[in-house]
Amino acid sequence: MQREEAAVSDVTGRLWEMVEPYVADEGIELDDLEVRGAGPGTIVRITLDGEPPLGTDRIARLSRGLSRLIDAADPIPSSYTLEVSTPGLERALRRRRHYEKSVGREVRVKTRAPVDGDTTHRGVLEDAGAEEFVLDVDGERRRIAYSDVARARTVFTWEKSAKPGTRR
Repeated sequence: MQREEAAVSDVTGRLWEMVEPYVADEGIELDDLEVRGAGPGTIVRITLDGEPPLGTDRIARLSRGLSRLIDAADPIPSSYTLEVSTPGLERALRRRRHYEKSVGREVRVKTRAPVDGDTTHRGVLEDAGAEEFVLDVDGERRRIAYSDVARARTVFTWEKSAKPGTRR
């Protein structure tokens, strides 16, 4: 199992080195890249971010270019499925850059061990530093080290609007 994980990590690193300059030339940020599975069931997920937000036509064009780039370099020893997308309304926070871009947003964090007595934290991300981030949970500031995070994601809250035909 460890050998498979090491192989996936090596492939992920090689893919990152290929994909990042390619999308940077297009003025787009490589937001995330992950390789899941092994053998013919391998999935390569590439998440791109840009301003203005990327439309479906541009994502499709980039997906075709990335597929050609990956096929030419052949870093994956079997067939694979390529998924190219944008972060979306709710997004996983896996890298420090994700936290930096999410400052001011509501997030939900699960920690491996209790921080201030809890392992589940939901609040507004106030700051993202080099080793830790600060979360405002109901007026209480919690400092959480990135290394303590089991999983984290932004939270999208739908704002209720008035029912049609009612006055405000």
